[in-house]
Amino acid sequence: MRGSSAALQGRWWSWAASEPDRTNPVVDRDGSQCGRNQPGDVWFLAGTFGGQVKRDCRIPHGRSIALPVINSFGDRERCADFMGDARGTVVLDGEPVEPEVHEGDAIVVEGAPGNPVTGEEGIFTATGCGLWVQIPPLAPGTHSLAIRGQSGGFSVGVDYALTVAAP
Repeated sequence: MRGSSAALQGRWWSWAASEPDRTNPVVDRDGSQCGRNQPGDVWFLAGTFGGQVKRDCRIPHGRSIALPVINSFGDRERCADFMGDARGTVVLDGEPVEPEVHEGDAIVVEGAPGNPVTGEEGIFTATGCGLWVQIPPLAPGTHSLAIRGQSGGFSVGVDYALTVAAP
């Protein structure tokens, strides 16, 4: 990830933990929650808590996209175990995108009450790890993004139909 990977990971985890279960983008089955609490400088996309979903998502023009292929947080030992067999692929409009490997970055996360991502309310520090992708702003129109990730018995699959607004 460009810039500080720890800062961007922490921002993503805080974004993912900013909503309760019913409106959380990680729990989202169809993409209807994709725009919740998006920051102004990047567009975050979510994986799942396991399993596969298809989501439709509208993205403003000019926004880069950041997403985990497969990710976790906890302490250094948990991340080392998780990353031991973490693997994944991302395909954007039929072309592979190489994920960046992050073995363990110190992150700061803020969780909202009732969020299903961290299970914690408030600010805390942890070690974040995973395979991450950052995509430069896409041209206006429709794009397909297929995300597949796995670590141990945990797997994630998301097929995004992305629509980038005209400028």
